[in-house]
Amino acid sequence: MKRTIYTQVSLDVPTIDEALGMAEGAVRAGIDWIEAGTPLILGEGVHALRRLREAFPDKPIVADLKTMDGAGLEAQMMLEAGANYVVVMSQAHWASVAEMVKMAKRCNGYVMADVLNAPDKPAAAKRMQELGVDWIIMHTGFDERNHVPGSTPLTELRAVLDAVTIPVQAVGGLSIDQAVECVNMGASSLVIGAPLAIRPDVFAAADEYEAILRSAVKRVRVLAEG
Repeated sequence: MKRTIYTQVSLDVPTIDEALGMAEGAVRAGIDWIEAGTPLILGEGVHALRRLREAFPDKPIVADLKTMDGAGLEAQMMLEAGANYVVVMSQAHWASVAEMVKMAKRCNGYVMADVLNAPDKPAAAKRMQELGVDWIIMHTGFDERNHVPGSTPLTELRAVLDAVTIPVQAVGGLSIDQAVECVNMGASSLVIGAPLAIRPDVFAAADEYEAILRSAVKRVRVLAEG
């Protein structure tokens, strides 16, 4: 049975020039979605979204805001600049989640809720679904992984998948094989970010980076075909 599985590249770099180069290679490799990572949004703001939208008019774009407050305004800024998806933290007040959902509907966009650091991730995911978000991000953060050995999204992914009926993606220090395992478990997208596409001490060369993405896309397409 065919499944709908998306591939997404996370542009976790601080400048738009770096991001555009990475995105161009990702698109050539067949990536479905482009993510303006948090470092890019911090470094370039809404200008990054506008440039990505100009360069890739037909690609869905995720703005990884990690919003905790002021959710309606932040969502509006990013959606009007060209994003299709905006990200709110499940640890934010329920009112912030509700405001982002309301604004996304007004702007014909979608909301992804990140359960990073939620004490009960399945319960947080369920609550986010009840508040109207469209996707759950099962996320183990960069700092958490560096300070808590063995931390990985795989640990609680099954429980989160069982808690909701909306799509789930898993991110955070996963190898390509682990990311594919997440998809095998039921995740609806495979996210390829800097931890997957670079070696520990240096960025992969452009052709190597593109080859990594192209291989991942092919593996996901095989899985989607069942």
